[in-house]
Amino acid sequence: MKPFTFTLRQEPPQRVDLSALTPDRLAGKSLADIEKIEIGTTRASTKVGDVFKLAEGDLKNVRYEGGSARFDLIGAKLLPDFAIHVEGDVGLQLGRLAKGGTITVSGSAGAYAASGNEGAHIEIKGDAGELLAAPLAGELAGMSGGRVVVRGKAGARAGDRLRRGILIIEGDAGEDLGSRLIAGTIVALGKTTGRVGYLNKRGSLVLAKRPEIGPTYIDCGAHVLTFARLFARGLKADSEAAAAVLSAKLQRYGGDTAVYGKGEILTPA
Repeated sequence: MKPFTFTLRQEPPQRVDLSALTPDRLAGKSLADIEKIEIGTTRASTKVGDVFKLAEGDLKNVRYEGGSARFDLIGAKLLPDFAIHVEGDVGLQLGRLAKGGTITVSGSAGAYAASGNEGAHIEIKGDAGELLAAPLAGELAGMSGGRVVVRGKAGARAGDRLRRGILIIEGDAGEDLGSRLIAGTIVALGKTTGRVGYLNKRGSLVLAKRPEIGPTYIDCGAHVLTFARLFARGLKADSEAAAAVLSAKLQRYGGDTAVYGKGEILTPA
């Protein structure tokens, strides 16, 4: 069955909040009702019908034909068994607090993508902005479940305060990757800079290219880790390159001892 489709008519005149356009919230509404949903974020009115042309289809599978860096909160609080695909770029907070389901973006995403994600599988084929999977101001923890795959680069402080789940970055990562990690796993295949794993409590950072390791990490030697190889099998469908790194002999650095952390940085030995 064809997906329910939003086709971009024109670039919106302001940032728009698309959190109301998840499949579960659209159920039971007619096309006319959906076109009247207010999505503007300023005093000027902007409705769904002003920005999109709608085509009926399977509401469990929503598709955006055309993206914009002004499209905020796509897939917010998405429920399991639903899917959203965006053909183009998206704005801030993609998949914010998503409970499950699948979100794919053919372009790039703005800041705070996957913030508070609890179980969704999110794939961004372009780049991700800063604070990927990180908490918003005032929150204590970032992503708490699910899996995020970024095919391009990620901005600064990706994985900040990550609580649980898996983050794969196939390109370069900005400064301070995995800062204040609580737990969870981050795999980065490109270059990393700054204070990688700063104040890490129990998280695992797997880095294909070894950076300058901070002085508060302890070299624990080279190991063939059985668990890492088993874990790699589970990653292969999302990133063969990430799986290959985990399958190799790994140098382990324990830390961050600055906070009595029991986390680790793993790099090829």
